[in-house]
Amino acid sequence: MRGKIKKEETQWVTLQEELQYLQLYLDIEKVRFGNRLTTEINIDESSFNLKLPALLLQPIVENAIKFGLYDTTGETLIQLYASKEENDLIIRVTNPFDPETSSPKQGVGFGLKSIQRRLYLLFARTDLLTTNSVSSEKGEKENIFTTVVKIPQG
Repeated sequence: MRGKIKKEETQWVTLQEELQYLQLYLDIEKVRFGNRLTTEINIDESSFNLKLPALLLQPIVENAIKFGLYDTTGETLIQLYASKEENDLIIRVTNPFDPETSSPKQGVGFGLKSIQRRLYLLFARTDLLTTNSVSSEKGEKENIFTTVVKIPQG
């Protein structure tokens, strides 16, 4: 945690470095939630050296854990995907949610709004963070909330 705090918010890090810090955070959360929290990280090897602002992923994953785990009693799978698409680093984080107890509708909450603002200040664009929730019918797959971040690379 100290290593992460030392990073200035304006500093850029590689995806690989950001993932190392994220893994430390996830290790703490896995101790906290035990077997209820499972994470799956799928990274396209070509994206490991792409740059992103330091401290960007943890609030997104915190949001996924909050809406995917806090109001449930079962196991929760948080998935993170990263790849390079054209000249952008694309990061997708998905989590299940219970529509009865949480409200991750089309909008964004405080943590995601702060990321959206930070990206706007860096790139003067409002389209770099998007969210989507897909609610399933009864008896079908679970409800999934997806956060997508696009980081221009040059």
